[in-house]
Amino acid sequence: MELCLTAINGGSTAVLNSNPSRSSPSLLLPKNPSSLQLYTSRRPPSLSRQFHPLQFAVSSSSSTATTSEIDQLPADISVTETQQPNSRVKLSIQVPPEVCDDCYKKVIVEFTKQAKVPGFRPGKRVPESILVSYVGKKSVDKAAIESILRRTLPHAMSSMTGTALTDSVSILTKFSELEQAYSSGTSLRYDVIVDVAPEVKWIPENGYKNLKVAVEIDSDIDAQKVSEQELRRRHKSLGALRIVTDRGLQVGDLVVLDISATTINQDESNVQNIPSAESKGYHFDTEDGDELIPGFLDSIIGIQRGETKSFPLVFPESWAQENLRGIHAQFNVECKELFYRDLPELDDSLAPKLLPGCTTLEQVKESLLQKCQEVEQTAREQAADNAILDQLCKMVEVDIPQSLFEEQGRQLYGGKLLEIQANVKLNEEQLATLSGKKAVDEYLLHQKENIMNMIKQGMAVGDIFKREKLQFSTDDLVKEVENSIAEFKRQKQDYDEERVKGQVQEILEGAKVLEWLREHTEIQYITR
Repeated sequence: MELCLTAINGGSTAVLNSNPSRSSPSLLLPKNPSSLQLYTSRRPPSLSRQFHPLQFAVSSSSSTATTSEIDQLPADISVTETQQPNSRVKLSIQVPPEVCDDCYKKVIVEFTKQAKVPGFRPGKRVPESILVSYVGKKSVDKAAIESILRRTLPHAMSSMTGTALTDSVSILTKFSELEQAYSSGTSLRYDVIVDVAPEVKWIPENGYKNLKVAVEIDSDIDAQKVSEQELRRRHKSLGALRIVTDRGLQVGDLVVLDISATTINQDESNVQNIPSAESKGYHFDTEDGDELIPGFLDSIIGIQRGETKSFPLVFPESWAQENLRGIHAQFNVECKELFYRDLPELDDSLAPKLLPGCTTLEQVKESLLQKCQEVEQTAREQAADNAILDQLCKMVEVDIPQSLFEEQGRQLYGGKLLEIQANVKLNEEQLATLSGKKAVDEYLLHQKENIMNMIKQGMAVGDIFKREKLQFSTDDLVKEVENSIAEFKRQKQDYDEERVKGQVQEILEGAKVLEWLREHTEIQYITR
């Protein structure tokens, strides 16, 4: 009968997993649940990790290792709770002699059943002194201590039901200290540390009821602008490309370029190539000129097939590649091919080709605008949700326990790993490296602030759901659980139905909270 041991604070400490069969938290939900669209991109972490004493079990080789019920004790144990930092509680447990003796007797019974003592038939009563001598007093004492821990800890934790987080219960007292302290007919004391569900403190109190947020909206999602661009794109796809032979480049043309660039320095001996700016056979649609470095299009207007132009440009401070921001560069551009589009006249006759089912150009424009408006509305709602969640995060104080931080971090990392696997076929060695402790720990370290903020957001949302007495329908819960499980099966992933149900419930709660917050928040949209 051996407990699982791990090192805590430099010593060997018994760790009792309250749910050893629990599946990996990184696979709790499929990557893309089929219809949970509103809240999934910034979904708060799972917080339904409350401890229940009936789930408690200890790893052991004994046939009585696990129990689904709290074992009745011959006497009450004494438990003293002491609050600790980071939402932790220390339990000091005093086990009376009557309980220790009862555990010892049960251990003797077990050894009698299992030990094959020479001269005695299996299962027959063996005098205690002979049995202890045969098995070894140290082994019997060790088994008795383990029995005491296994039987008394659920009783000690019963006062924490609903607040303690599973997989966070650790026995602080070293097992070697328990062996030294244990003696027949005496009491035994040990200490336990457990993470508890943290409390949410609002600053100011109920501040979420008077939220004001400014939401930045990218002009690229403007429905009118995007629908016009989409109509132009579809129109161009119906045209034919013709080779330009008698003029230089004009806006509207399509040109094939060879591009290279070097840095411009006062010290001409230190000129360096800019590899990320090099491109051979680059197809450039001049109507998309704003996608390149400012000034590039203006610098090549008029270039003819076979001609080369050289000109200086400065990478803007907003450039995506940080190492190029503010860099002065000398560009060399050679025109390899030059085309113009021979487009059909844009009228009602093109409507079926532009958008199947339409008979007039006006129908095409209206349909494209409607689709773009739907996309714009979704983007605006998502941006508003993100801004609201960020604001909530700044208004709450939460003392986050380490176990909750690690679980949420591993869920996020597991999700990223699933995305990588979906996009790139990883071999076993690569997967093992990315799944290893070193990779996970590095992720937790670098993403600590982000993980903490997501937990705070999740706690805030859950608190609002309870305060405002919000509800969702049972039918929605059943439907979304079925969809999520179907997605698991489609991806051939293992899942725990109860945990899936718990997380789907949290997603639906979050959706209700965000819906309520949007109605009660003063939102200002700013186009950038």
